[in-house]
Amino acid sequence: MSLSFEHDVLIIGSGAAGLTVALNLPADLRVAVLSKTELKSGSTLWAQGGIAAVLDDDDSTESHLQDTLVAGAGLCDKDSVRFTVEHGREAIEWLISQGVQFDTEESEESTQKYHLTKEGGHSHRRIVHAADATGRAVSGSLADRAREKANIEIFEDRVGIDLITHSKLFLPGNRCVGAYVLNKKTSHVELFRAKFVVLATGGASKVYLYTSNPDVATGDGIAMAWRAGCRMGNMEFNQFHPTCLYHPQAKSFLITEAVRGEGGKLLLPNGKRFMAQFDEREELAPRDVVARAIDHEMKRLGADCLYLDISHKDKDFILGHFPTVHQRCLSYGIDITKEPIPVVPAAHYTCGGVVTDSAGRTDLNSLYAVGETAFTGLHGANRMASNSLLECLVFGKSCAEDIVSRIAHTPAPPPAPSWDESQVTDSDEDVVISHNWDELRRFMWDYVGIVRTNKRLQRAKHRVDLLHQEIREYYSNYKVSNDLLELRNLVTVADLIICSAIQRKESRGLHYTLDYPHPLKTPENTILTPVNFPAEPW
Repeated sequence: MSLSFEHDVLIIGSGAAGLTVALNLPADLRVAVLSKTELKSGSTLWAQGGIAAVLDDDDSTESHLQDTLVAGAGLCDKDSVRFTVEHGREAIEWLISQGVQFDTEESEESTQKYHLTKEGGHSHRRIVHAADATGRAVSGSLADRAREKANIEIFEDRVGIDLITHSKLFLPGNRCVGAYVLNKKTSHVELFRAKFVVLATGGASKVYLYTSNPDVATGDGIAMAWRAGCRMGNMEFNQFHPTCLYHPQAKSFLITEAVRGEGGKLLLPNGKRFMAQFDEREELAPRDVVARAIDHEMKRLGADCLYLDISHKDKDFILGHFPTVHQRCLSYGIDITKEPIPVVPAAHYTCGGVVTDSAGRTDLNSLYAVGETAFTGLHGANRMASNSLLECLVFGKSCAEDIVSRIAHTPAPPPAPSWDESQVTDSDEDVVISHNWDELRRFMWDYVGIVRTNKRLQRAKHRVDLLHQEIREYYSNYKVSNDLLELRNLVTVADLIICSAIQRKESRGLHYTLDYPHPLKTPENTILTPVNFPAEPW
């Protein structure tokens, strides 16, 4: 008999978004937080640069708004951007109240103020940070606070399988009332029921061969929401971070945007700079521009990598601002105080996701999505640097507030059947999973990467359809495992990305295609709606 749990709020995901929701809920609500591995894991942990917010008198929310709109290449939702930037200072103050310690410096008046750095696309210094390990500071503080709360129950090593909805229980309406969850330690499937469910599982960049993301970024929440009937928005916009460390032993380590913000120069193998040929902002151009420029020069030269050089700066300055980058590079024999860093672009951020409103509400009643899992309209066709953690904080708080406003009028979740494993067996062919995983990530990198064509996208669509068939058969006959669930979700997400990319007959932001190199006059979002599970309006 599988274990069953009931809570007021079930939060799937334990990064900045999920923990912000949990910590903003009142103490009288029973909250479950599911973490795929340890609580202090996920993409938040690896965020280096910082959080964008207007904290300087010379800056303004209007400037932050305009910078975001420009970076988003005409597809940002202006109301969503304004909502986010206007709550920036409040979000930072809340983090400080939770114990996050940001870097400070002495002002001209001999008082302490927060040190602000500048990153690509920003017209002012507005990135508050904790050295070059902001994500670690945020993740650690929020996790510590969550463990202190008696009403928050933490379940580690859990991965979501599917959402439980009224329609799946043959009940009227289409409310979400829980989820089936795999306990990775016991290999048993558990039943979690709740009045409200929040998806905060992060993005899906592990769908690509080269990525800055941790292994858990497999689009679980996006895929689960799609299967349950939620619309998806702008899944074709996958941000490729321009500068990830290139080294055969270095896995998923990005070189923070702040290195370029503090004067780092991009170089060809012969030591010459090249960004001026692509954009007047040079190294401080938005990420899509920089990533395409590096990709272009690597292909033109047949180079394995290019270089990012900060060694012209004072050694103490480098050690003070970038201790994490310095230490990691030094472990691979690269001293960034003396030599340039070999870099390549890598899949970094999923700009699209589950369609939500400003409170994180999805097409399914009682189901929310926050953070990288959600499509709020903030990022448009290209996320501006350091707006991601801000989004997690702002929308996480608004999600919690909306849940509080509705909890008294929301009935308890109905009974649901336990997971049935009676018709499946243990797999003796796990090589199929590893082979399909490798094939998927390789053709996504080759055909649906930084530069796309109609022919490449059609090839990818053909291959993902075949993988769908294989995995559906495998899923139906064998007991679920973490690898199988992640592969199933990644194939779903890959299909969403491919279908969205095929629909966009233009080049805009992060979606660049040789067949349609120019943007259309009127930008439109790409919205995909499930055929088998039509979403119900609110």
